[in-house]
Amino acid sequence: MAVTGLIMLAYLVAHMLGNLKVFLGPDDLNGYAHWLRTLGEPFLPHEGFLWLARLALLTAVVLHAVAAAQLSRRDLAARPRRYAHQRARTSYATRTMRWGGVILGLFLVWHILDLTTLTVNERAEPGHPYQNVVATFSTWYGNALYITAMLALGLHIRHGFWSAAQTLGAGRPRRDKALKTAANVLAALLTCGFIAVPVGVMSGVVS
Repeated sequence: MAVTGLIMLAYLVAHMLGNLKVFLGPDDLNGYAHWLRTLGEPFLPHEGFLWLARLALLTAVVLHAVAAAQLSRRDLAARPRRYAHQRARTSYATRTMRWGGVILGLFLVWHILDLTTLTVNERAEPGHPYQNVVATFSTWYGNALYITAMLALGLHIRHGFWSAAQTLGAGRPRRDKALKTAANVLAALLTCGFIAVPVGVMSGVVS
């Protein structure tokens, strides 16, 4: 679960940086999207790199979900009865990791239908990512779904990064404070970076 989580985290960082090109204008974002489709040519076929990346990401998502389900079953099997003390002793992010994962899974389906296949994007222009982003975030439901999912993502990363560090043996008493700070900063940067795009469209900075 830790390894697949870090793979997805690396993808999210790259994806956010690519998304922020929307602030440079349509030529930059559309040009970046075209470059991704031709990356590796002629060794790879057209969009070959994209499909390899999608396959790797899909594998990571599925394995992450399977690991989460297995860990949940082990947790329930280890403690079939409720604890006597009902007062929560963990952070909000920890308590909502499972629901956050479900929200992100459902959002991923919507996101693909919206900006990859363009199935639910009514004003989509195939081959024009910039225009499709503007079309999506010109609707209230597009903004609501995206911002809600990004807030859930921030909480998920905040706890997930810390947990992955512990699982992979990076956690040490002297490093705990630094790791927690890194988790908070990373979660905040990714959340703000992703949310900046719909905010940019809503504010008219991106149009």
